[in-house]
Amino acid sequence: MYGLAQDEEKLMWPDRRLCKLLGIEHPIIQAPMAGSATPDLAVAVSNAGGLGSLGCGELPDDSARAVTGQVRAGTNRPFNLNFFVYPEPVTDARTLARTRQRLGPWYKESGLDEPVDVLPEKRPGFDEAKLELVLELQPPVVSFHFGVPNAQAIRALKDAGITLLSTATTVDEARYLAAAGVDAVIAQGWEAGGHRGSHKPTAPMDGVGTFALVPQIVDAVDTPVIAAGGIGDGRGIAAAFALGACGVQIGTGYLLCPEADTDRPRRKLLSSAKDIDTLVTDAFSGRSARAVKSRYAEEMERTREPLAAFPSMYALSGPLLSAANDTDVSFHLYGQAAALSLALPAAELTRRLVDDALNTMKKLSKDC
Repeated sequence: MYGLAQDEEKLMWPDRRLCKLLGIEHPIIQAPMAGSATPDLAVAVSNAGGLGSLGCGELPDDSARAVTGQVRAGTNRPFNLNFFVYPEPVTDARTLARTRQRLGPWYKESGLDEPVDVLPEKRPGFDEAKLELVLELQPPVVSFHFGVPNAQAIRALKDAGITLLSTATTVDEARYLAAAGVDAVIAQGWEAGGHRGSHKPTAPMDGVGTFALVPQIVDAVDTPVIAAGGIGDGRGIAAAFALGACGVQIGTGYLLCPEADTDRPRRKLLSSAKDIDTLVTDAFSGRSARAVKSRYAEEMERTREPLAAFPSMYALSGPLLSAANDTDVSFHLYGQAAALSLALPAAELTRRLVDDALNTMKKLSKDC
């Protein structure tokens, strides 16, 4: 049964700290998902009472301005802009040479010339220019992946009245974020699709599952904790609250929404997804990310060697992604709960998640 009365919904959420912090009705954050989250998706989620998000980490400044304007034109409710935090990528000559050597046979098989021998110059993920851009855009909420900016940037953002979130994949990272001054911590379990938010590059096999991670972070910090990773329906949301979280972030669950910019091959995979479809690999971007298994990813993971730094590695893997077939080389990002995804409009999906979660909590309370 869907459509609980609004007052009843508010009363039934066990912990409303996140709702109050973000100024939202329901403690559900649509993950930023760079390249997949669109202004239409963010608007629909925000208008349904959650927090819509846009991934701006890979967008040029003018594009970030444009999509922010589109969100503001569609909603007067809070929304989130997400940015990556990483140093200027540096790859030593030996690592580049070895990476090119490893990719050489794949290039040959795909009919490509040799991999590039000079990597493109890249700025740090969040520098002074990005800070100025965010202060210009004045989004209600900003979230970070791979860490947080320096103390001066944090102060400037908070002085501007912007609420700050960031991702932790370990207890130590959560403690660091709390000490840095973020307003809430996103506890990202190993089940999550896309790039892991680890503050330093980690091996693909390194990770803590959501069920183990969330309660330990809740115990370690005083800030609100948002559970992420493997949460795909109301049961998962209810479980997150039982673990001590006061909200959830859902990415894969929104990929089948018509508003998401999910390419046709990935939509097809999602429509028949299984729990064992994915693996975690750094063979595409230089940082660990959960994606659908492919022959290239599995072979690269059999032998662990240093690769070009994130995001420079894309200059080496990108031509393969364009030339090879999906079975051999693909980077379709989604999480282990993909089979729970529903092809519904984003607003309808958000309302369904809310009602399912509240009804699950109500049932458990009665059963007890």
